[in-house]
Amino acid sequence: MGICEGRVAIVTGAGRGLGRAHALEFARQGAKVVVNDIGVALDGSGGGGAPADEVVQEICDAGGEAFTNGADVTSFAQTKALVDETIERFGRLDIVVNNAGFVRDRMFVSCSEEEWDTVTQVHLKGHFCLSRHAAEYWRNRSKAGEPVDARIINTSSGAGLRGSIGQSAYSAAKAGIATLTLIQAVELGRYGVTANAIAPSARTRMTEEFFAETMARPEDGGFDVMDPANVSPLVVWLGSPEARDVTGQCFELSGGEICVNDGWRMGPRIDKGARWEPD
Repeated sequence: MGICEGRVAIVTGAGRGLGRAHALEFARQGAKVVVNDIGVALDGSGGGGAPADEVVQEICDAGGEAFTNGADVTSFAQTKALVDETIERFGRLDIVVNNAGFVRDRMFVSCSEEEWDTVTQVHLKGHFCLSRHAAEYWRNRSKAGEPVDARIINTSSGAGLRGSIGQSAYSAAKAGIATLTLIQAVELGRYGVTANAIAPSARTRMTEEFFAETMARPEDGGFDVMDPANVSPLVVWLGSPEARDVTGQCFELSGGEICVNDGWRMGPRIDKGARWEPD
C-alpha cells in the first residue's frame, strides 16, 4: 500500500527525465498513471511515442497500471480528450502533474518571434490547457455533492523565480507558471483542489550541459545529487491525501534539500502623502 493507493494521475512529459521519474514513483506508491508524452527532441522538434511506451511497460512489469497518451499539451481540444480518456479508462482523475516542456535558449536581442511563441506556448499554455479541463471536471463533481480531493502540481524553475541569462522566453513562462499556481490555489480550493509548484534542480535533457559532471560522489555516500528521482517523492506526496492542507506553495528542490519559496514581497517604501513630481 502506497500513499497514493487508488488515485489516478496524469503526468505530462513523462517519457524521460523528471516526468518519467514522477510517473514511476506515482505507480510505486499505488497510483494508476497516464503517461503523456509526444516524444519530441529537446527543442520541441520531431516526435514519437517510444519513450512513453517504455515507461508504461516498466510500470506494468512492476505490477502497476498505466497507459500512454500522446496529446499535445498546447492543444485545448487534445487535453480535453486526455482528461476524458483518463476518466473513461480509470474511472476518475485525482492528480495532474504539468511537467512537459522544452527549451530554445537565445539571448533576448536575438530571440525570434517563433522561438518566443513556441517556448511560452508549451510551458505556460501547456499548464493552462490540461489544468483547465481537469478543474472543470473537479468543479462539476464538487457541485454535484461528490467528495473531491484533487491536486494540480505545476513545474516552475529557478529561471522563472530569479531569471536566467539566455532564457528570456523560458524564464518568463516559468514565472507565469508560479503566479498561475497562486491563482489556482485560491480559486479552486472551494472545490477540494490544491495547487502547488516545484522548481527543481536535476539532470535532464534541458540541464545536462550544466550538470554533466555532477554525479554520485563518494564523499556524499554515493548520493547522486542531480538524479531526477530525487524530486519525485515530494511531487508524489503533494499528490497524496496527506497533502490536502498544502496549497499555493512553490518548492525548490536540489538533491536532498527542499526549500519553500517566499515569493515577491514588498520592500522598502516611502509615502510622501501627496503626488510626486518627476524630479
